[in-house]
Amino acid sequence: MRVLACTMLAIATIAAPARAQTYDPNYPVCLQVYTIDGSHIECRYSTLAQCEASASGRGGTQCLTNPYFAQAGRKRLQQRVY
Repeated sequence: MRVLACTMLAIATIAAPARAQTYDPNYPVCLQVYTIDGSHIECRYSTLAQCEASASGRGGTQCLTNPYFAQAGRKRLQQRVY
């Protein structure tokens, strides 16, 4: 019985489609859209105001900062003036 259960679990794990997260590291703001089938993330906004304008009037949406934004951890180099 255990062998059958393990075999069924292995087949279900392999056969189930996996969805990757869609965090685009080029944009600092993302829109998370909730639907009846689940949710997805659209990262294509440069500012929070752009995201909020896009989300306006749409139910089941939420603007959030992109945790994988490529520029987030970088500091600007300052030039020295002599």
